[in-house]
Amino acid sequence: MKIAIIGVTGNAGSRIAAELLHRGHKVTGIARHPEKLQPRANLTLVQGDVKNEAEMAGLLAGHDAAIHTVRFLDTDSHSMIAAAKRAGVRLLVVGGAGSLEIAPGTALMDTPTFPAAYKPEASAGRDFLNVLKAEKDLDWTYLSPSVFFAPGERTGKFRIGEDQLLTGADGQSKISMEDYAIALADEVEQARHRRQRFTVGY
Repeated sequence: MKIAIIGVTGNAGSRIAAELLHRGHKVTGIARHPEKLQPRANLTLVQGDVKNEAEMAGLLAGHDAAIHTVRFLDTDSHSMIAAAKRAGVRLLVVGGAGSLEIAPGTALMDTPTFPAAYKPEASAGRDFLNVLKAEKDLDWTYLSPSVFFAPGERTGKFRIGEDQLLTGADGQSKISMEDYAIALADEVEQARHRRQRFTVGY
């Protein structure tokens, strides 16, 4: 497949790119500063501004799917969705954990202990998800990681959930970026969660 990754130089974007390349896909990496990554086989690096709808639509055209990995505070959901629709691509979004439910109707980000510093980004992520849910024409998927989402080990062993926060036997909610990349690459290939949000954790 031919897949575009918006924000390819970031922690998540670079690991998703590595996973897709490992599987033999062709990747177009889009970033404001693509020179931060080293060129390699089947990886095309281009400069692009996620907020420029016309430019984004042009860069995404001809791809089977596009993966949005940019911070929600640094993007515009309506512009990004419009660009994906113009390009005719499936849009997969690297979401956040804040909008996941810890109880029916109660999101993690709405609890008293949720860190105030993370609230703006979490709110923007939930807003993006809500815009996607109202979208009638776009083929989309939104994958929320667990709470602790950081570079780590690629184990290939994790659980998949829907709208509820996943916690392990140790009481922690976590997933490495490497294992998250596996789950997202699986979704690109298998499309099991079309027009849905799902989550991944240990």
